[in-house]
Amino acid sequence: MTPDAAAAAAARPRVEGVREQEILDAALEVLAEVGYDRLTMDAVAQRAKASKATLYRRWTSKAKLVVEALAQTKTTPEIPDTGDLRSDLLTAFCGHGGLTDHDTTSTFGAVVTAVTTDPEFAAEFRAQVVEPKSVVARTVFERARDRGELRADLDLDLVVPALAGIVLHRVFVLGEEPDADLVERAVDQIILPAVRPQGPSPS
Repeated sequence: MTPDAAAAAAARPRVEGVREQEILDAALEVLAEVGYDRLTMDAVAQRAKASKATLYRRWTSKAKLVVEALAQTKTTPEIPDTGDLRSDLLTAFCGHGGLTDHDTTSTFGAVVTAVTTDPEFAAEFRAQVVEPKSVVARTVFERARDRGELRADLDLDLVVPALAGIVLHRVFVLGEEPDADLVERAVDQIILPAVRPQGPSPS
C-alpha cells in the first residue's frame, strides 16, 4: 500500500460493527479454502463484497486481518481448578476450544507454514491466539506445583506446551483424529509420569 493510499484510507471512517464482522467472516472462509499462504486481501474483499481500500482502512496487512479473525472466534477455555492435575488437563484440553475441537486443529493446519515463514503473522498469531491458551496450560501446571503434584526440578517452560505438541504431531504428521482418547492417553502415559515426583527406588 503506497503512502498516499494509506493516508487516504486513514482519513475515511473506520470499518466497524456488522461490516467489520462480515469481513472477518469472509477472511475465515477464504482461509479455510486456500490456507494463509494463498489468501490475499483481494480475495477477502471480493468475498466480503468490499473494496480492498475498505480492508486496508481497518487492517494494514493480511496478517493483522487473519489473526484478528482467528482471535475473535477462538474460545479460550476457562482455567479449571478441580484440585487434581489430571482432571484439570482433561478439562482444559478436551471440548470446545481445546485440542479435540475440529475448528481449532483445522485452523492450525491452515496457518502452520505461515508461522515459520511470515515473521509478522507469527508474532501476531502467537500473541493473540497462542498466548491466551498457553496461559491456561501454565496456570494449570502452576497450581499443580503449588499442591505438591510436580517434581521440584520440573522445567515448566518445557512441560507447558508438551501436551499440545504431542497431540498436534499425531494429528498433522501421523494423521490421527484429535479425540478425547488421544488426549487422555498422552496425559496418562507421557505427561503425568514425566511431571510427578519420583518415588523411592525399589530396594
